[in-house]
Amino acid sequence: MNLKLIDHAKERAIQRGTTKEEIIQVITEGKEIKAKKDRKAKEKVFTYDREWLGNFYPHKKVVVIYKDENGDVIVITVKVFYGKWEG
Repeated sequence: MNLKLIDHAKERAIQRGTTKEEIIQVITEGKEIKAKKDRKAKEKVFTYDREWLGNFYPHKKVVVIYKDENGDVIVITVKVFYGKWEG
């Protein structure tokens, strides 16, 4: 898999607290979810068990919005949610 993150996705990953390694895990292991336009999306819940912006969270959910283009996976943006999810 040839993974490319556009600048916006790189900035959001840093700002929202995820890594390229987690993004790869979401793409390869995540659950497909609905996306707008010609895009695809996947999400995966990670064990977090630490603080983010002064609050403790057991999990973080990483959502990756991307598109397939000539065999490349182009990551458009990354969203991160902190909280608790079952299973």
